[in-house]
Amino acid sequence: MSTSQLARNARALVAAAKGLLAADESTGTIAKRFDAVGIENSEANRRRYRQLLFSTTDVAQYISGVILYDETIRQQADDGTPLMDLIGRQGLIPGIKVDTGARPLAGSPGELVTEGLDGLRERLVDYRALGARFAKWRAVIRIGLGLPTAACIEANASALARYAALCQEKGLVPIVEPEVLMDGDHTIERCFEVTEAVQHAVFASLYRYHIAFEEMLLKPNMVLAGTMCPRRAAIREVAEATLRCLRRTVPAAVPGIVFLSGGQDEQAATVHLNALNTLPGPHPWPLSFSYGRALQATALAAWRGEPERVAAGQRAFSHRARCNSAAREGRYTPELEQIPSQPAGGHRP
Repeated sequence: MSTSQLARNARALVAAAKGLLAADESTGTIAKRFDAVGIENSEANRRRYRQLLFSTTDVAQYISGVILYDETIRQQADDGTPLMDLIGRQGLIPGIKVDTGARPLAGSPGELVTEGLDGLRERLVDYRALGARFAKWRAVIRIGLGLPTAACIEANASALARYAALCQEKGLVPIVEPEVLMDGDHTIERCFEVTEAVQHAVFASLYRYHIAFEEMLLKPNMVLAGTMCPRRAAIREVAEATLRCLRRTVPAAVPGIVFLSGGQDEQAATVHLNALNTLPGPHPWPLSFSYGRALQATALAAWRGEPERVAAGQRAFSHRARCNSAAREGRYTPELEQIPSQPAGGHRP
């Protein structure tokens, strides 16, 4: 694949007024979300849930692409249509989570390193044959007493760069996701310090591995105080700290930034994204979203695994996507939180 094609794919993922749906929850992660609303974590229910999301007919107005899990990329809808075809009919770009999860980092108690590089080159060939056009790899950085260590930051930065190099070699846009977790009592200032160090290390490693910045996307955390910090940062303070950190660390050649929602609830993730897009002053990259729970929580609660509630789930999903689309453009207002009373045009294939 030519360099220009990968760059075009990267730009398409951050098209105006659109963001990404992260539907790449592992079987264990989605089990926790299903349990919270009383849904059995079966293969059939996981398939039906992803089918609900992908068959919401107005989704392409707000979503450019969808990140899938290995199970999902191979599944079929109720009528036998491959879910990949369902995604294609919507005009969405399919992607795939390729890491195999975070594991304890030897010699660094309390820290994690993401694994999955073994056999990745071959898996990327298979995923591209199945229709994937981008990939995602998540690194996890914890803030705590003496954490993170330089060893943890470097190990994860190196893994992200090696993953990105393999993606570009095999014709997929790599989404690079270094997540500094919200867990803890750290201040927003400490989060800024760690996030800046992590992103500097990541881009230095990407440069050493000859990554074409025009052919990748960054999926970072916002700069937030820890969930147990007694002082909550104001919305504008979060936006200013986040943008200041990005300006210091992210090359202008990167086509776009798609924020993760992390531990934020749905509305907080939307409000913070909107604040970022309403700050004065230029920045070289679109500021978009790649949300999982912050796009899906209300939809999952509305559906509850019941066939007769598919339309309600789709309506809730469409509403959340519309709010984040507006935030992507700096046009979100609290009035948009009024969920329409009529279905969003969703259907079951």
